[in-house]
This record gives sequence, structure tokens and C-alpha cells, in this order.
Amino acid sequence: MRFQRAVISGPVALVALALLTGCGSDDKTKAADPGLPSAAGMASVESFVTQHASCQHPRTGPAYDANHEGENDSWGVEEAADPSWGIKERSVCTDESGHPVTLLTVPDMKKFQTAAKKNGEQFLVGRNFAVVPVGDATGQELTKSGLRFLTCDPGFTPPSGSRKEPGLVDGCVLSDHFPTD
Repeated sequence: MRFQRAVISGPVALVALALLTGCGSDDKTKAADPGLPSAAGMASVESFVTQHASCQHPRTGPAYDANHEGENDSWGVEEAADPSWGIKERSVCTDESGHPVTLLTVPDMKKFQTAAKKNGEQFLVGRNFAVVPVGDATGQELTKSGLRFLTCDPGFTPPSGSRKEPGLVDGCVLSDHFPTD
């Protein structure tokens, strides 16, 4: 593996140093794996998902819900309005089969994991966002994206060779193994 040298000067060096050292970071957004992808906002989440899977016609959660009541429901209608989940924004796009893919910005991942554990929910997560695909194909497309599978199921055991790391909440884990049901 080759490493390239870079010359960084002035303010750029200070920003780079702060990012590398974690200076100014907030424990609420840290996930156990420092390699998790992060997003600057909902547009970044949409762009990230689109790089790895189909995410067509993104809309805010309420705009999607208004046109899909009872059919192709997306995750998080009530949860996004519940402060205990720590969700800042909810958006929904559709995959190639028309299945909803819920996108969440989550500035407080510890709060999110606490609610996930309490409610027995599982997610694909980055450092500060989560993705909830309904279609299995989209979930499989996202397996190589760098997202992790968040589960608080005490019986979860990934196959040999897969990573399993503690989450931010006792009893929750992050894995690079995405089970299919």
C-alpha cells in the first residue's frame, strides 16, 4: 500500500488536526467504529445511498407519507416525531422496485441506539445517520458501503470472519454481517 505525501498549511492543518484528534467531537455521535461513514445532512445521506444502491425520488418523510398511506409504508412515521429516538430528519426515497428506503439523520446516536434496543429494532447505520431499506436487494447493495448492522439482539452471532463490535449502548453491537431474513 502506498501513502502519498500532502502539504497542508495554516487553517487547513488546524482543521485536519482537529478532525484526526477528535478535538471538539461529541460522544453522542461517536460510534464504536471510527471508520463508519458520516453525513453533513440529509443531502449527504441521499448522496451516500445513491452511490451504493437505488434511491430514487427522495422526499421528506411527511411528503412521502402523504402519498403512500397504507401502501409501501416507510419506517419511522411515529419514531421521527418521538424525541427519545434522537432523529433530526427523516426522508424517504424508493429503490428500483418501488420499495421505500427510509433515511435518517441522527445527531445523537447513543439516544438512537437506546431507543432501538428498547423497541427491538435493527438498522444499517453510519456515524450519524441510519438507513432502513424495505427491499432485500437494496439491503444487499448496501453491504459493501461501509455501513454497519446495528442490533441489540443478545443472540446475534455473525459468521466467522465477520466483525462484531460493541455499540454505544450496553447490549448493542455493530457488525459488517448483514443477515437476510
